[in-house]
Amino acid sequence: MSLTDKYARLIQFAQQSGVENLVATEQNNVLYITGSATSSKKDEMWKIYNEIDPDMRAGDLVLNIEVIPGGEEIYEIKPGDSLSKIAGKYPNMTWQKIFEANKDTIKDPNLIHPGQKIIIPL
Repeated sequence: MSLTDKYARLIQFAQQSGVENLVATEQNNVLYITGSATSSKKDEMWKIYNEIDPDMRAGDLVLNIEVIPGGEEIYEIKPGDSLSKIAGKYPNMTWQKIFEANKDTIKDPNLIHPGQKIIIPL
């Protein structure tokens, strides 16, 4: 089985999610995947890689994805969090921007719950 076949799911995700300048080349028994994507897409690619090679022992993949601005990040609310506190973790972010991006799941900005996943617009 070629490395391109082994990592077909990862390559397919990258193609379908619009990773820019995507290139996958195999050299010396190593698959090199390069391109540009938002941080959330890059994180998803790492999750897929971890499912394919959970111990990351194969040493047969180099994932070189440059993070580009834009997009969004998924944040899991922790005990003691508020939208204001979460906004403080991101440059130029306000609780209002977070609330606007999550109006479909957050009805009241003062009522958020640990474990809830929200979108942070970047």
